[in-house]
Amino acid sequence: MKVCKLFLLLAAFLFPATHTRAQTNSSPSPAPASSTTQRSTFKPWYKNIDIRWGGRMKTAGAASRVTNDTYFAPVGTGIYYDGSANLRLINETFFNDFLFFEADYELLWAGGDTIRKQKQLERLFPALKQSVFLPGTPLNDDRRLLDLTGTIKEENSWFLLQRLDRLFVDLNGQWGSVRVGRQAVTWGGGFVFNPMDLFNPFAPTAIDRDYKTGDDMLNVQLQIPGIGNLQGLYVARRNPHTHEVQSNQNSAAGKLHFAAGNTEFDLMGGKHYKDAVTGIGTRGYLGDTAWRLDGTWTFRHDGDNYISLVANMDYSWVWFDKNIYAFIEYYFNGLGKNDYAKSLTTPAVFERLARGELFALGRNYISSHLQIELHPLLKVSLTAINNLKDPSGILQPYATWEITQNLQLTGGLNVYWGDRGSEYGGFTLPGTGIRSKTPDSAYLWLIYYF
Repeated sequence: MKVCKLFLLLAAFLFPATHTRAQTNSSPSPAPASSTTQRSTFKPWYKNIDIRWGGRMKTAGAASRVTNDTYFAPVGTGIYYDGSANLRLINETFFNDFLFFEADYELLWAGGDTIRKQKQLERLFPALKQSVFLPGTPLNDDRRLLDLTGTIKEENSWFLLQRLDRLFVDLNGQWGSVRVGRQAVTWGGGFVFNPMDLFNPFAPTAIDRDYKTGDDMLNVQLQIPGIGNLQGLYVARRNPHTHEVQSNQNSAAGKLHFAAGNTEFDLMGGKHYKDAVTGIGTRGYLGDTAWRLDGTWTFRHDGDNYISLVANMDYSWVWFDKNIYAFIEYYFNGLGKNDYAKSLTTPAVFERLARGELFALGRNYISSHLQIELHPLLKVSLTAINNLKDPSGILQPYATWEITQNLQLTGGLNVYWGDRGSEYGGFTLPGTGIRSKTPDSAYLWLIYYF
């Protein structure tokens, strides 16, 4: 309940300010002329406070077709039904033109057959408890500096938790900005894979990308006249096993952004956990087509260095009076291997999978996306992720309907294809004797924004 107490404390701080503001906007009591003159030249600081509330409510349902070639085979196959609900409440407080505060509270519930079967698998194969393949594990702040997540209730087939996903103060001016607290930052220009985005990148299969999970960090941006801007980050973390803040768990990085003609460049360098990372990114236009190229070079503490890169192009056009958008992307994973089971036993790979910054075991991938606007309120899309070596991949057809200005309905499929032994077709997990293939699934979610 520590998160609830913290949120109530924040509300207790904010609501009195709102109440005071309402009182001061009411008609003042009669006063001498001298007092009126003085009041007109002095404006209390709290009258400048602007408090805004918003958020979204998302409810979702999913059905997964679990077959004997998936990792759930030892605990029973068939159709798994799952549901979830997510309430996000956003508070933005503007104290003045240069001081800003934000707090985002989340209440999450998830339950169904997948969680229940996962717990059965963990009892049969204790090694899977820390597996990066099993879905449905509740969010936690084991690695983060601040523990702002609390599990309210957890049963055999469901859990309910609450957390603060944003909690930061922002000081900004013409010179730049300083932001301290839990926040989200995105570096790099990858659409599906993004090697330059070291801090909580989206999973390649993520369709809902409204919010990234926040981290506790110091984020400084400085404007450099005539050149561009410089951004520096420091992310403090705890060792998930000892819960102690350790320097080898932290990240410190800087990125210089500048332009030369119509081409933009990013130069990045820093320390990420135990490793040093450098990177360069560039983007521009070829006619009406936008292109991006990012590359990183990781100098591992054990001396085994590697390169990762992503290159993509996207283009939009009108065909038969329909707006169409598409992109294609190539991704090279320098840590990738052709033996996926062996790759999972490699500490460098497993650590990055567990930290949520690596999502592929192979080396070469081609991804593509096509979106057609059938109606201004209805869009259909298809995303394809392909391992070029196997081959194997994921197909994600989905449709989004803007029912009203604040209400959105999305439905789609996740289809995993490939031969036995391929990355997405399913290979044997080391030490378990079961296959890694993810079940095909269908989902439907409804989001209300307020």
